[in-house]
Amino acid sequence: MSKKIPRSRDNDYSRDIIAERQSFVEENTVANLEHTRQFSFDPEEMSGNIENMFGVVQVPVGLAGPLLVNGEHANGEFYVPMATVEGTMLASYNRGMRVIRESGGVITTVSGEAMQRAPVFVFPSAREARDFGLWLDSNFERIKAIAETSTSVGKLNEIEHYHAHNMIFTRFDYSTGDAAGQNMTSKATFVACEWIHKEFEGISHYLLSGNFDTEKKTSSVNLLKGRGRRVTAEITIPRDVMINNLRISPQQMHYGQGISTLSAFLTNSSNNAAHPANGLAALYLATGQDIANIGESNQCTTYNKVTREGDYYFSITFPALILATYGGGTALPTQRECLQIMDCLGPGKALKLAEIAAALALAGELSLGAAAKIDRETRTNEWVDAHERLGRNR
Repeated sequence: MSKKIPRSRDNDYSRDIIAERQSFVEENTVANLEHTRQFSFDPEEMSGNIENMFGVVQVPVGLAGPLLVNGEHANGEFYVPMATVEGTMLASYNRGMRVIRESGGVITTVSGEAMQRAPVFVFPSAREARDFGLWLDSNFERIKAIAETSTSVGKLNEIEHYHAHNMIFTRFDYSTGDAAGQNMTSKATFVACEWIHKEFEGISHYLLSGNFDTEKKTSSVNLLKGRGRRVTAEITIPRDVMINNLRISPQQMHYGQGISTLSAFLTNSSNNAAHPANGLAALYLATGQDIANIGESNQCTTYNKVTREGDYYFSITFPALILATYGGGTALPTQRECLQIMDCLGPGKALKLAEIAAALALAGELSLGAAAKIDRETRTNEWVDAHERLGRNR
């Protein structure tokens, strides 16, 4: 007979019920909870972030930096907390940050904000679906007013709609302040859809999410229309700085990037970069982001060239960076401290964090992009050598 995990109707985050669950684990599994049972914060703070809590998983967190950012929201040098179990990773990002500093900093630009919920409306026929799309356009202001009654922060900026068969797939696009906004947009869109269902006759039914928001997945619609924040990080690296620090010339780097882009095209990859998910996941884990949003945030494009002066220009654009400095896991004790390291905790800081995230990813691209080459004289490879020295947990 299956045994139920202990729960408390009165307070499921008290130390007593947590102790019960710890005992339950040890009695019903082979585990001995020596480390996961230990934590330093009040478990009451976990309410709303986890169910059936019995302890914590401690992930090592390291510091990279300083990262010099010349942004519109992040300006100056930042030390970046990165939580990971992959040896060599922080060393690699630190190397990229050194190149950035010696080149005068990375320039960051935010060019869009949008968080979606994507209902699909189903009709008896394609013509009725088409007419509904026209109705949405002409009634946008009314729908906007209804949706925004459910939130003091979210603003409905656009309703995209795409006609297929007897269905209209929509994307309700919101700005969400300093929150990531998935729950906020769900509630606002539900309120709006219920009003639409009453106002427009002929809707057979609707689904609150028709999967056109492509949540936690890469997609062509996110690449073009965006989800979360659209951020670009770019830099021009003097030829001497590149050779002295990365031991590669601008021409060699450009050649390798061209081959990588072809590979991305052939494999239908989500991006033509080297490893943006590494830096983003480490930052997300440290700062209380929804780590599954790497599914969208990892999507990006890179562009590079050798300038007429012989220097190296590199740029990376993230169309769907989803992160927050308020709400969700950002207020949890250890995550809060990591955000404070960058002065990115609380309202008014989300775009700053987005620019730091993009700049961080650029640092990693520079370092790994250079490390992939094979030295012709010694027949060695920096990537392999670094993992042998730093990343082998023997």
